[in-house]
Amino acid sequence: MRMATLFGRTLRDTPNEAEHAAYQLALRAGLVRAIQSGSFALLPLGMRVVRKIEQIIHAELERIGAQELRLPLVQSAQAWERSGRYQDYGPLMLRFADRLERALLFAPTNEEPIAELARREITSYRHMPALVYQIHTKYRDELRPKGGLLRLREFTMLDAYSLDSDAAALGAAYQRIGAAFERIFQQCGVRYVAAQASGGEMGGSETTEYLALSAAGEDQVVICPGCGYTANAEVATSPGAAMQPVDPNAHTAARELVATPDCATIADVAAFMGVPETATAKAVFFDSPERGLIFVVIRGDREVSEAKLRLAAGVSALAPASAEQIQAIGAVPGYASPVGLAIPLLITDQSIVSAGPLVAGANQAGHHFRNVLYGRDWQATLVADIAAIQIGDPCPRCATGLTIERGIEIGHIFQLGTRYAEALGASFLDQNGVARPVVMGSYGIGLERLLHVIIEQHHDAAGIIWPASVAPFQAHLVRLGKGEAVRTAADALYQELSAQGIGVLYDDRDETAGVKFNDADLIGLPMRLLISDRMLAEGVVEVRPRGGEAIKVAREQIGHHLMREAAH
Repeated sequence: MRMATLFGRTLRDTPNEAEHAAYQLALRAGLVRAIQSGSFALLPLGMRVVRKIEQIIHAELERIGAQELRLPLVQSAQAWERSGRYQDYGPLMLRFADRLERALLFAPTNEEPIAELARREITSYRHMPALVYQIHTKYRDELRPKGGLLRLREFTMLDAYSLDSDAAALGAAYQRIGAAFERIFQQCGVRYVAAQASGGEMGGSETTEYLALSAAGEDQVVICPGCGYTANAEVATSPGAAMQPVDPNAHTAARELVATPDCATIADVAAFMGVPETATAKAVFFDSPERGLIFVVIRGDREVSEAKLRLAAGVSALAPASAEQIQAIGAVPGYASPVGLAIPLLITDQSIVSAGPLVAGANQAGHHFRNVLYGRDWQATLVADIAAIQIGDPCPRCATGLTIERGIEIGHIFQLGTRYAEALGASFLDQNGVARPVVMGSYGIGLERLLHVIIEQHHDAAGIIWPASVAPFQAHLVRLGKGEAVRTAADALYQELSAQGIGVLYDDRDETAGVKFNDADLIGLPMRLLISDRMLAEGVVEVRPRGGEAIKVAREQIGHHLMREAAH
């Protein structure tokens, strides 16, 4: 490809909207352009990288017997209504109607259509196992797309689905596809961690999330440096989870009302009462669309994990409760306590149950209770692990202090079980002629996110440093000099290497050496080839690996040299 006619140009300056280094380089190198908020055009150079990633994915999935198909982006709401997700998916699903007023949607994921296909195509155990996949567009109506390629409305995903006859076969498929995903990431040159994760709205009995550690990541990843325990913070085990409830009869101190003037925070209350924050109880209130007000009690030194709380309460979203909602149950904002109140949904963290007597609000402005004891003075509707993990908390496996990193989710795999098959009637006859639901798994990789991560992990101050496996071209041919001899020699080398199947980006522009060299470093192909008057006189081509030292290679040996380097 000739740069003089390449669609898309490099940028000298960093666009104002680009926050992260990888996104800045993707824009400056002419890989992508924002068309509207959350939607990007892949320019030819970016498209070539994505095609290389797709080739790796195709090869690895074909290696394990997967078959490619294509599902529609615009789908009828009927299957989603039957699964319950048309109502439950929330505002991320973009819904609309056609001219006949039929309810349609842009697919945010594809479990429903796969279950519908399974209902039609699978009737016997002999038709399984089956593994199908597509690399296609998805759409989620993100309220605030951000991070460039990290959170998009319209994006490209590999989504694969396994269809099996029982849980054991699903588990085997899950392991096989997980191994394929790891090979895909390794071939793309990506460093990642595999973490325990939440099934979220997808559901399922087991799920693994693949994340690239990054300061730009939206996920928090809890990691144990001792045993390697790794989990998304949404599901990482709280240190209170394994503690035993205290015996209320073992504590005889009576509950005591204490005036606590000007104590607006847990720290203020703890200091006034002369106790550590671990000896306080904190009341937190949420509003949910399904269950209304949720009263939460957690130890004063901990914070509520909203992800864990959503899962425990069985709700799709949480928002801060209003003062009116809090007062309606008899609680006093800032001094709230469950003591003496009738509360429809009261959830407490496990750390409270095992903490013993605590300082808690008294539902009177300017007052708290001392010696509030769970099980004696109040009882929760539900006890659950809802505390956010903190750095230094003991690992649930080996008790080593945990660390917390940020990560970018690049892949996710789920053991879905029979949820979608049962909802859409996808059943088969087993060896005994008994009808049973198909057992499903779902597996996904986000291609734009993977592109972002590759750039983030492979760049320097000058630009991108592509791993050879996904580089848009193998070599960047730079022609210096405007003389006819140099032009003819460079054109001939370009034609020769292209005929040998070596991908070459040929800078045939009438630009200065500085511009050409800067662009070569910015685009970041594995090899830079230089032809100039001096090189012609010496009968050589200067070859410089990206980020390495330049060497001179005889002109007649250049094709052999590049193929040998590619083989390594």
